[in-house]
Amino acid sequence: MEPRMLLKEVNPAAFAAMVGLEKFLDGASLDKKLKELVKIRASQLNRCAFCLQIHATDARKLGETEVRIYTLNA
Repeated sequence: MEPRMLLKEVNPAAFAAMVGLEKFLDGASLDKKLKELVKIRASQLNRCAFCLQIHATDARKLGETEVRIYTLNA
């Protein structure tokens, strides 16, 4: 199995931008479950299975339903 790419090392500017967006979202008044759904959808578009797993797990912990998680790509 090939090791995962570390974005922080490969492209520090892109990583910094993602961290900045995350900080912005932390202060936004959006529902936490909705934020995770957005992250799941972005991970689908980026085809990142690792991120999909993380954000789907986080969404479930917040009480998000399986139906909403599974139908995001529809």
